[in-house]
Parts: sequence; C-alpha cells; structure tokens
Amino acid sequence: MTTDPSSAAPDAREMRKLRRSAARLHAVQALFQMEHSDLSADQVREEFLAHRFGLELEDGAEMIDGDVDHFRLVLDEAVNWQARIDQMTDRALVAKWPIERIDPTLRALFRAAGAELVATDTPPKVVIVEYVEIAKAFYPDGRESRFVNGVLDHMAREAKPDSF
Repeated sequence: MTTDPSSAAPDAREMRKLRRSAARLHAVQALFQMEHSDLSADQVREEFLAHRFGLELEDGAEMIDGDVDHFRLVLDEAVNWQARIDQMTDRALVAKWPIERIDPTLRALFRAAGAELVATDTPPKVVIVEYVEIAKAFYPDGRESRFVNGVLDHMAREAKPDSF
C-alpha cells in the first residue's frame, strides 16, 4: 500500500481504513515470521514497529503507516486465540487438508483474520474483504483469494453467526 503523489489526498476516514489495511498486512507478515523463527510475539512486534512501519520504498514512494494499535491487537489476539482459530480453520478446510498442510502464508492470514473474527467487533464481511485483498497481494495470479474467501466465510459464520 503506497501513496500515489498524483492522486488526491485521502480524507481522514479513508486514511484510517488504509492504515488498518496496512496493519493487517503487517500482522500477517509478523505471524509468518514468528512461525519461521524462534522469535516471540514481543520480539517480532518490536522489530516490525522499529523497521517496517513508515518504510520508504526504493523508488521513493512511502508505505502507508499501519495503525499500530490495530497491528498490536491482531498480533496479540492471534497468539492468544491461536488454538481456537486453528480449530475453526480446520473445520473450514476439507478433511484431508488440516491447517498444518496449508501454505504458511495462508496459515498466518487465517490466524490474523481469525483474531479479528474472534476478538474484535470488526464486521465479518469487512474482515473477509480485507483478508481476501491481502491474499490477492501475496498470490496475484492464483486461485488462493477464492480459497481464502470460502474459508473465511465459514470461519465468520462460526465465530459470529448473528452477523449473517
């Protein structure tokens, strides 16, 4: 998520939405990193806050700063509720594909989205749309975004049935 100097500046509401989207992307990346290193959530969080938020790209474009509070919330709740989220994900997957067998990036994405479904008041449809967009960013040419949409829809209906 970069800012385009030629476009009109987003209003405050749009900027808040963009910052939350950036925080979600960072949370997925942080959860992936935690799984592939021996770093704790605290260590990964501090690394992200120190080195990834406010990052300037090589071409001079600036990344949209993520919403730090939302990043922390998603990361912490994904860790706190990981067992429940993984069980919800398993129930959404076909029997032959338990969560351990899926791509680690998708696993991190499901954990971040699951954290929002289980521990926040973010509307489930917003969670689904946001994380499907993240899937598209990671897999621009694949079918993963449709897969993510189906799994998250199932998870959302389990976590917040009254929202449907």
